[in-house]
Order: sequence, then C-alpha cells, then structure tokens
Amino acid sequence: MAQPIRIGILNDMANAPDPGRDGDPGLWLQRAVGDLAVADRIDRPVEFVRGWGLGLPGGTAAAVERAYADLAAQDVLMIVGPAIGDNALVATPLADRHRIATLNWAGAERGRSDWMFHLQVGSHEDESLVIARHLHALGCRRLAVAYDRSQIGTRHLRYLEDEARILGLRIAGTAGISPLAETAESEVAELLETRPDGFVYLGLGLSAPAVARALGGSKWQGPRIMNTAGLRGYHGDFAAVVDGWHYVDMFSDDNRTLTALLARHGLDRRQSLAAGKGHDLGRLVAEAIARAPELTRVGLRHGLEQVKWLPAAEGFEGTLLGFGIHDRGALHGRYLVVRQWLDGETVQAG
Repeated sequence: MAQPIRIGILNDMANAPDPGRDGDPGLWLQRAVGDLAVADRIDRPVEFVRGWGLGLPGGTAAAVERAYADLAAQDVLMIVGPAIGDNALVATPLADRHRIATLNWAGAERGRSDWMFHLQVGSHEDESLVIARHLHALGCRRLAVAYDRSQIGTRHLRYLEDEARILGLRIAGTAGISPLAETAESEVAELLETRPDGFVYLGLGLSAPAVARALGGSKWQGPRIMNTAGLRGYHGDFAAVVDGWHYVDMFSDDNRTLTALLARHGLDRRQSLAAGKGHDLGRLVAEAIARAPELTRVGLRHGLEQVKWLPAAEGFEGTLLGFGIHDRGALHGRYLVVRQWLDGETVQAG
C-alpha cells in the first residue's frame, strides 16, 4: 500500500485539542479529499497531522513557531494554518525557511510569500474600505474609532483612515485599547465627546464586548459597525452583547454554491460561515494535492498555483477561488459582506 500524503494542520487557538472549539478544519479537509478520491483524482491515502500552539494575542509567537517546526519535522508536504492574522505573520517566514507550502486562513494580506498562501477570512486591508463605504452610504461624515493596540487593530485603522480621506469622511477621534480589555467606558466616553455620527470598532474581537457595552450604556444613537470581529457572534453571548451592530462577514444569502453545500450536508443557514469557510479551505487543499505534478513540498506549492476559477462558497455569488504563480490570495471578487446582529440572528445589510 502506498504511503499516505501527510498534511499538517496548525491550530494557533489552543495548546492542545479542545472539543469545545470549532477551530480545527479537519472534517472539511477530509470531505474535500474524499470527494476527489471518489473521482479517482487522489489515488493514495491522505493523513492529517495536527500541531497546537496558542498564539497571539492570548498566547505567544514562540508557541506558533514551535508548533510549525514540529509539523515540519514530521515530513508533512503542506501545512494548513494559522487562523489569526498576527500568527500568520509569525508563520510566513517559517514557510519560506522550511520551504513548505502553507495555507493560512486569517485576515493578514501581509501573510503571503513564495511559500505562504492565503485564504482570506476577512482582511486587515479590505474590510476597512468596506466599512468606510458602508458608513458613507448611510450618510455618516464624522467617525469615532476604537481599535485594538495590535497589528490587527492598527492595520485596520490605517486603511480606514486612507479610505475615509478619499470619501470625505473625518475621523473625529480614535482610542487604542488592549486586545484583551474587559472595560472601555473611559475610552468610549472620550470618543463620544468628539460628536461622531458613526462608530467603528477594529480588532480581533476579544475587546469588542467591552466597547459595545460601554456604547450601549451611553445615550448615543447612530450606526455602529465592526470588522470581522463580529464573527464571534456565532458563539456564546457575543451576538446579544453587540445587538444592533453591523459587521463584516464572509457569506451572502445569494451564494448558490453555499446554498447547495448547506443542502448537501443538512446544515441550517446559521452554519453558513463555518460551512463556507471549511468548504473553500478543503477544496483548495484537495485540489492542490490532485493537481500537484509530484508529491513533494515543491509539488504541492505548484499544485496550489494551478488551482483557478473554482466557485467559492464564501462571498457574494460569483466569488472565485484560485491562485497563480505570483498570486497568493485565494478569493477573487466581492468576498466581504456587511451583515448585522439583530435579536441573535445575522441579517444581510441592504
């Protein structure tokens, strides 16, 4: 029997298996590989090797580095992960050093290189443009911005400021907060003194409830929006805390690939984000294996480069998946969707 193709999965959200989280994309990878095996496009077993290292902001960059090195030592041909932007930046030079095709599913556009590929689950660069244009369309002209003091938060802020300048929006006030902040009353009060007509939160999302509670406790009324930090509304009581907030999501109600995917696996609409993200990630990995000219680390890199023009389950209808010789961003088209949390449900804006 042929030796299995070994694919690493780097989980940067825990130091060990955590059944209470859905950060492991293994099931979707297995499904996608299974589909191509049935179609006789993958002709040997695929083994998924897992590594854990709790990365930033709650953990350390060193944990991600150790997890990556451990997977590299286990002869994997490709690594899937990390999932958080700060950790994707940590892993990018590691991918080049070890010469392993790596596919992160984070929001950091800078998490791309010769060996680091990127399935955008949000974007530090693109989301802020979508936010600025959405608020401009609502008639906002003065924005208050609370942002994480982190690479994620400051990167978002930079691009928001650039787009606001182009659109004629004024950033009336900004307040940096700890990515782990549990209270934000003083920062929000200071921002409201600038008399904004639109309020923005930018960051990973662990500090978003503190900002939302502080804003909700004020008398201020107006549009409020956050980046893909709002995806945390799919878990726990986050959606209730940020009720009424718009945010940037990854799925659209009109995406036919997503609709067919949900029907195939008997999933409801609330599972759209996890299903769309998992499907697209799995499809990229499986297609890379099937298209690889040889089963080596270089071969898997070439296999990823040959994935083109596949319909994505994420984004609006017409969003496509694929890479190229110098193209490391998987999603092409309108892959970011503004939605809103209302009474615990996500509703597409507009």
